[in-house]
Amino acid sequence: MQIQDMLGNLFPKRKKNKMVKVQEALRILQEQEAQRLVDPEKVTELALERAQNDGIIFIDEIDKIASGRDGGRGPDVSREGVQRDILPIVEGSTVNTKWGMVKTDHILFIAAGAFHMARPSDLIPELQGRFPIRVELDSLGRAEFVRILTEPQNALTRQYVELMATEGLTVGFTADAIEEIASMAVQVNDKTENIGARRLHTILEKVLEEVSFAAPDMGNQQVTIDRAYVRERLADIVADSDVSRYIL
Repeated sequence: MQIQDMLGNLFPKRKKNKMVKVQEALRILQEQEAQRLVDPEKVTELALERAQNDGIIFIDEIDKIASGRDGGRGPDVSREGVQRDILPIVEGSTVNTKWGMVKTDHILFIAAGAFHMARPSDLIPELQGRFPIRVELDSLGRAEFVRILTEPQNALTRQYVELMATEGLTVGFTADAIEEIASMAVQVNDKTENIGARRLHTILEKVLEEVSFAAPDMGNQQVTIDRAYVRERLADIVADSDVSRYIL
């Protein structure tokens, strides 16, 4: 990284001249002057201090490196090796980063995993001891799926509405349609593998498959997705667990 920075400073950067209005030029000059007032070394020093004293590191899918219950052979050896590489960082050590040396003694480490194929006890004892507080989460239900489909600013239903709008098609979801989608997601999760909210992606894709395909030829029309439409598209697939396992 240092060599790249050195080489980058050897070659002059290209400059581009352009005509702008006075108001726009004033904004550009203010940004340039503000950057000159910032001391990069002080910023880096403050960032390192905050990272060392107030930093939080979240380790997701830690169950993927848990050794199997018959550990000690094959890929379990490499999984244990990854655990032993992580252990010194979690325990507290000095790590070399692009911005300098960072001490991890006072950084909060949080780990999460599904643990449906392994157990927390399959981790090496030393690493288990560094995560003394354990919290078990309940599976998502219909009420949670309804909230996921309606409350977030970038909810899946809103994404599909905007996507269809690019083709000039107005798509709307009724409240009973969203409840039906949530109920079917729970039903498929119970029958097959429980993949949580990811199930909503595949179900919505199947519900709107025909509309998405025909959207360019439908013109400026309005399509309402209600409970009857959802059942028409998914009822047969959800009823057959073998088919839903591969489609949904």
